[in-house]
Formats: sequence, C-alpha cells, structure tokens
Amino acid sequence: MDRQGKIWMDGSLVDWADAKVHVLTHSLHYGLAAFEGLRCYKGKSGSAIFKLHEHVDRLFDSAHIGMMTIPYEKKQIAEAIVETVRSNKLEACYIRPLVYIGYGAMGVYPGDNPIKLAIAAWKWGSYLGDDALANGMRACVSSFTRHHVNVSMTRGKISGYYVNSILAKREAKGNGYDEAILLDPEGYVSEGTGENIFIVRKGRLKTTPLTSILEGITRNAVIELAREQGLVVLEERFTRDEMYIADEVFVTGTAAELTPVREIDKRPIGTGKPGPVTVALQKRFFSIVRGEDPSHDSWLTRV
Repeated sequence: MDRQGKIWMDGSLVDWADAKVHVLTHSLHYGLAAFEGLRCYKGKSGSAIFKLHEHVDRLFDSAHIGMMTIPYEKKQIAEAIVETVRSNKLEACYIRPLVYIGYGAMGVYPGDNPIKLAIAAWKWGSYLGDDALANGMRACVSSFTRHHVNVSMTRGKISGYYVNSILAKREAKGNGYDEAILLDPEGYVSEGTGENIFIVRKGRLKTTPLTSILEGITRNAVIELAREQGLVVLEERFTRDEMYIADEVFVTGTAAELTPVREIDKRPIGTGKPGPVTVALQKRFFSIVRGEDPSHDSWLTRV
C-alpha cells in the first residue's frame, strides 16, 4: 500500500498516516461495521470503477441490516469513492468503503455512538494470484460451516461475519490450499471465504441460490453474461460431491474477479485445467471491465 496517499474520512480527505480511530471505537470491539470492496480498472479510454452504484446500494443495505444510519446520501458516497481514486492518482485499484460505529458508549449496546465512514483505495493485483487466475486454484471444503441465515443475516456484508472466513481461510492455507469452500448448515455448498461459487456440469451452469450467501455483484454480472452466451444458468443447491464430478468450477467476487478452480480436496476438476466455459466467461468479463467490449458500458463509472 502507498502510505503517502489519501483516505476519505467523514467528508474530507486526510493523509494516509492521519487516518486513525480511537482504540475504544465500538466496531473494533464488537464487529458491527459494514463494508464494500470495489475495483477500478485501467482501460483503453481511461480508468473506470466496476458497478459503482450497485456497490453503494449494497453498502447502504448492509448498514440498514445492522441498524446503522449512514449520515450521507448515496450520491455523496459514490462521488467520494471517485474522488478518493482520483486524489490518489490510481489507474487501477481496489477500493474499501467502511461504515462503522465510532467512539462513545462501550458495551454491546452502542447507544448514540456516531456512525462514521471511511474510504481507502490502493493498488491490488490478483487476489488469489496470477497463476490461479490463469491456471486455476486449489481449494478444500472447510471444517467450518457458513452462517445460518438467522444467525448473521447473510444479505449484509458485515465485518464481524468475516471471522468465519478468516478461520476457514487459515485452515485452508495451513493445509496447503489456496482457498476454502464452506457448506451451509444443511450440508450444501454455500460460498468461499469471500467468493460465490459456480459449477459447470452437463452443459449447464449452476450456482448457489440466494438462501445462505451474500448476493455477489460480480456473481450477478457473470450470470447475465452467461445467459447472453446462451448458457442455461440454474440457481439451485448442490452438494460437495457434485463439485467433485463437475466439468468446471470457478469462483467470483470483486477481489477474486473470476478465478478457475482446478482441484478440490485433492480431486482434479474436469481435466485439471480451466475449462472452455470458464475461459470464455473470464475473457468476456475482463474485456468489459477494461473497456474493450462496450456492450455493458453502463457497468462502468469513469474516473
């Protein structure tokens, strides 16, 4: 990270080193904060943020679920995100808005503590690595279970929920894998530690329905692209062993983008290499976000 840059905090840009919070900040202790992850891509006609307004909408939805009233309008936040990228002179970057409960009352009930908002941006390459993006990653089914829908309300992108992801990711990395895949409380495939999951089997694309997962913005875009290419897309439950015998598996997310999975639990997926459906969707996705394919120009906000 470029520590010489700027971070937007509560309405103004401050120096990176001065973007600080008090050690008794409520969200630091109890985990109730809402966040987003966006990417800005360098393209043929300049830099652009992918699905800016959809991400801002989801940030507000997450805050609403957590009973945090953001003290800004959506338009102000969208403009602040663009301003943050511009002020740091970043052609391509990852962007992290964070809504959190500030300093004040302690204890589980936050009382009238202020709701704060920060936006940072930094250069960040392939989340799972360039090799994984090109050749596929190795994943394992985690011993940890994804949240029950009445435990954490899975539509919210809430900071504290990601303790589950951290534990699963550490377990996977410790066992030599790149990523973990979590099952839901009934034993069906849910999602990765920060990604939605797709499988290709018998010519059809299948992904977990919106029952126990976060509604991924990249997920929705990939579903749309797949249908445009004539693929049958099913949103239905599937089991871990259906992943094992799938022709292809890939994951999607802002950080992961569209990453193939070549192996799960020491079982090669298909040929053990990215399959034709995955490769075609990945190519189309990157051509759009990099401004080479104008068919979905509305997905991009120019910086």
